Amino acid sequence: MLRRLGRSPLFTLVTLLTLAIGIGANTAIFSVLEGTLLKPLSYPQPEQLIYIDHTAPRINIPHLGFAPFLYYTYREQNRTLQDVGMWQGDSDSVTGDSQPQQVTAVNITDGVLPILGARPVLGRLISRADDSPGAPLTVVLSYAYWQTHFGGERSVVGRNLIVDGRPRAIIGVLAERFRFLDQEPALFVPMQLDRSKTYLGNFSYGGFARLRPGATMREVQTDLARMIPVAIDSFPPFPGYSKGMFAGAGLTPLSGSLKDGIVGDVRKVLWILMATIGIVLLIACANVANLLLVRTEGRQQELAIRAALGAGWGRIARDLFAESILLALAGGVLGLGLAYGAVRWLVAVAPSNLPRLDEISIDVPVLLFTLAVSLFAGLLFGIIPAVKYGGPRVAVALRGGGRTLTYSRERHRARSTLVVVQVALAMLLMISSGLMIRTFRTLRNVPPGFINPDQIQTLRIDIPSAQVKEAELAVHMEQNILDRIAALPGVESVALSSFVPMNSQGWHDPIYAEDHVYAESKVPPIRRYRTVSPGVPRTMGNSLVAGRDFTWTDVYERRPVAMVSENLARELWQDPARSLGKHIRDTPKSPWREVVGVVSDEHDDGVDHEAPKVAYWPMWMKDFSGNQEWVQRGGAILIRSRRTGTSGFVHDIGQAVWSVNGNLPLAQVHTMRELYDKSLAQTSFALVMLAIAGAMALLLGLIGIYGVISYSVSQRTREIGVRIALGSPRGDVTRLFLGHGLRLVAVGLIFGLAAAMASTRLMKSLLFQVSPLDPLTYAAVAGSLVAAAALACYLPALRATGVDPVEALRSE
Repeated sequence: MLRRLGRSPLFTLVTLLTLAIGIGANTAIFSVLEGTLLKPLSYPQPEQLIYIDHTAPRINIPHLGFAPFLYYTYREQNRTLQDVGMWQGDSDSVTGDSQPQQVTAVNITDGVLPILGARPVLGRLISRADDSPGAPLTVVLSYAYWQTHFGGERSVVGRNLIVDGRPRAIIGVLAERFRFLDQEPALFVPMQLDRSKTYLGNFSYGGFARLRPGATMREVQTDLARMIPVAIDSFPPFPGYSKGMFAGAGLTPLSGSLKDGIVGDVRKVLWILMATIGIVLLIACANVANLLLVRTEGRQQELAIRAALGAGWGRIARDLFAESILLALAGGVLGLGLAYGAVRWLVAVAPSNLPRLDEISIDVPVLLFTLAVSLFAGLLFGIIPAVKYGGPRVAVALRGGGRTLTYSRERHRARSTLVVVQVALAMLLMISSGLMIRTFRTLRNVPPGFINPDQIQTLRIDIPSAQVKEAELAVHMEQNILDRIAALPGVESVALSSFVPMNSQGWHDPIYAEDHVYAESKVPPIRRYRTVSPGVPRTMGNSLVAGRDFTWTDVYERRPVAMVSENLARELWQDPARSLGKHIRDTPKSPWREVVGVVSDEHDDGVDHEAPKVAYWPMWMKDFSGNQEWVQRGGAILIRSRRTGTSGFVHDIGQAVWSVNGNLPLAQVHTMRELYDKSLAQTSFALVMLAIAGAMALLLGLIGIYGVISYSVSQRTREIGVRIALGSPRGDVTRLFLGHGLRLVAVGLIFGLAAAMASTRLMKSLLFQVSPLDPLTYAAVAGSLVAAAALACYLPALRATGVDPVEALRSE
């Protein structure tokens, strides 16, 4: 069998490459799906871990998060959970070395690490005593930070680490294999919440828990729902709010397996990609089946001799199947090599929307999948030649030595059917990728609300209260930093904001307007808050629709002023111009603040989401958010410059910051272009993968069409010679074969369009302002496929006109 394949090197090479592409693509995508969706989390008894979220349907908030007042209630009064943990992502400055450093951190309650089954390689974990208010400050290090910052010194436990200006005793180092959800924090810091100072609200945390043995998710949901009214009755509201507002929001628990919480909405994308790449394998199998039909037909004399010598149809069929399986397994080995390279590339690229990236690998389940897919492919493409040439009737015909017209037509019909299948499947995949291309272009055409993102540099600084206690000194320091940066060559504008647009961050609270009436038990509209320095609209390129920007006089005199986004102004007063001079506030007890400006809308959460309605507040205020004095200590520095993105520019910014305060590290250094592109990451990932699948399907389909028409030309050489000898124009001969190929394409297009109309509805959640039945996409794909197929048919048809009639007749 190996010698026989070796005697047909071109056939063997083309077959193996076709299978390697189809099987390799499936293996690569399955390794992503297995590592992300199927593989259990790397924690003890991961099936017992759940995430805890909440929704507030009466105020249209689908994901509210977790809050301290619920944490205490759930931990103390639940009937279905072993323990509950609460966490909050953070970024801390570490000083005391030669250069300040900003590191990722996570603030946690004492139950978080034990719930996840964490084990220290040095020291101990955070205890209930560490997490108590007023306890000595402690910190636990990740293994990676221990290695990079301390060189793996085992004497690190007991030493102090200066975190945000305060010394924290290092009490432990976590094991190397421990992963905190889908994050890589360097430091784990106790929250040290004070139960006596806990109020209703403050939904800015994440939560998870471990189930008690035997507890079900339905029981957990019922248990959590039971405790929500208890929690509302057990804690006071923030000053100015009422318990009725929280009861009226319709708080509802939203929980599920922790793995589902980590994976998020990428699940549907991966399953769609898996189905898509599976279709590519089917096309590859159809192509290989066509090649095998041609090759097996060329072996008719050999098979006839074997049949004449007594070989039964079963023996012939088994031999044909064995050859198909051997080819499939060899193609699977090559495909495994391609998949390994693709997975390595994917991990290196690290798409921002792909969770559990470190779990993706070519492991045992992936190897078993590759074996199963290879065997399935071998059976699939091997069954057609086996039935056609190994059946009892065929064995009799072979034994008779004849190649009857009936059998010739049957074999031709089989090859034509395979081509129709290839065209239909290629059409389906090309329409899917076309819809994603249309979606991506539509998203790119949505104005994000800022201009020239390539010219906006962003970075974050934080001024710990341990370094600068007085609020006024902190504000002066921030202004000095902005002034030093503004003086750098090439800087056009600079400002400070609590959040960076396109970074999926935000602070949400109610907005009260003076000329509106609010029921005491009803929650007013929840809107996004942003505290900013003067100059943010100019730096971001937002337009001032009405009024003016903040001034530094507003900040230092703590004037009661505010700005609003255009859509918030229209919601409250219908016309942005009418909003000037109106008053808003954050609680019913806070002072009214005059609206002095209206800023154009800005897409904070990505252009595929509506621009949020935003209230802009000065960075230093009196009586705000329950604080007598509220100050924004640092935040995101926004810089507009043509030098954006260069290492020299970032170096100059660092020098400007450190000339004011040498203990302020720079963190989260990005350009707005990077953040904008990141917001499109899921669409980009799906687009690239579907486009690759569509291109592969088109290529394989065209190869199949070309092969069938070429074979038809070779089989009808005598007929072509007779036609030309009798005076038939060569153009008519070309049109004969071109028409044959295009008829197959037309049938395939009909089936492909029907399949696309039925299945692309599953992609609806991935599309943006594009219908799954978008006529422009369907027409463009159909036209492109017909044009490409016509070329694939024309080349062998053109070759038919070069047949010499004398030679064609002599050969018969």
